[in-house]
Amino acid sequence: MVAGPNVFTTAQMQVKGAVEELGLPEAVYEILKQPLRFFEVSIPVVMDDGRVRVFTGFRSQHNDALGPTKGGLRFFTQVTQDEVKALSMWMTFKCAVLGLPYGGGKGAIICNPKELSRKELEHLSRGYIRNVSQIVGPDKDIPAPDVYTNPQIMAWMVDEFSRMRERNSFGLMTGKPLILGGSAGRNEATGRGCVTCAAEACRRLGIEIKGARVVVEGYGNAGSVAARLIHDLGAKVTAVNDSRGGIYSPNGLDPRAVLEHKERTGSVAGFPGTRSISDEELLQLECEILVPAALENQITAKVAEGIRAKIISEAANGPTTPDADTILAKKGVFVIPDILASAGGVTVSYFEWVQNNMNYYWSEEEVNEKLETMMAKSFDAVHRVHQTRGVTMRRAAFMVAVSRVAEAMKARGWLD
Repeated sequence: MVAGPNVFTTAQMQVKGAVEELGLPEAVYEILKQPLRFFEVSIPVVMDDGRVRVFTGFRSQHNDALGPTKGGLRFFTQVTQDEVKALSMWMTFKCAVLGLPYGGGKGAIICNPKELSRKELEHLSRGYIRNVSQIVGPDKDIPAPDVYTNPQIMAWMVDEFSRMRERNSFGLMTGKPLILGGSAGRNEATGRGCVTCAAEACRRLGIEIKGARVVVEGYGNAGSVAARLIHDLGAKVTAVNDSRGGIYSPNGLDPRAVLEHKERTGSVAGFPGTRSISDEELLQLECEILVPAALENQITAKVAEGIRAKIISEAANGPTTPDADTILAKKGVFVIPDILASAGGVTVSYFEWVQNNMNYYWSEEEVNEKLETMMAKSFDAVHRVHQTRGVTMRRAAFMVAVSRVAEAMKARGWLD
């Protein structure tokens, strides 16, 4: 887990603030402050050298008032129970703010996938789904790719689950390969949703996106896609980084060429015609749009003091600490919160689930059009609360989401 404030505590504070701002009963917070269910499993795997190694996995199901829980599964070396719980909470509100019929879930396995062979990864993936098979399913809890997981890992898990159920169950997972019921457009969805929100913010703030300077922290899937799409809108991407280094060019970068360089060398570092830049320098560059697309707790109070971006569109989960949020608000930085800006992935996951249930599939153009329409509509709903209530966009997003979850809980009889 990334060093910094406890993300579970941060998530609880965000929920509590929204409940109080809305004047909802204390019982709403008491239900939402922790997951309804949390599981820990042990996964024995026979390694290539014949040794048996036992891995620890988690699955958190935060709230299912609006529908089955939904959320990613990450393979990562530093994962804690509190981190998984917080991520499942954020998923509940991410789904609610987009109006999706889901609650929030999240899963993780403590491992370093870069040290595992393909065979070991497959055994680990199948072992995890066997251990959680009683608590997941198309109508219970629907995992998806997250940090260091991918469509192939989802495919192994779907196959294992289908074998256990003795029938194909493609709706178990989203983010699958297209041949197994995946959705066109899913790979770009998080980055596309983030860029849609950034463009909506520019329109409202009177910032011309053509020529706008953009900085992207984290050049994985979401970051690289966001960089390419916003570049295609005419913006100038001046700096990007990954876990091995950062690059800067005031004249702008070609995001496609940078991605090719990373795929060839393993990092964006060393891209021709750029200078090296540290993480903190990158986050504090003068720009119109900053896209944090790495891990949580990246924008701390210290970093926030030096931030010169006009808009922050959070493609990552929890990249900004509460102290930093306060500083950014005082500075007038327009922050599009993660539960809105990074919701493109779960939105297209919802589309995938719908397509699986119908056994009828849409074109990539249809998926992208539906995604951009839903993201713009959700941005507008949050922005209206931001303006009418005089609160930050983050508080407004949580108010929209919490009110919807609370309404569902009341209708179901969970609240008096």
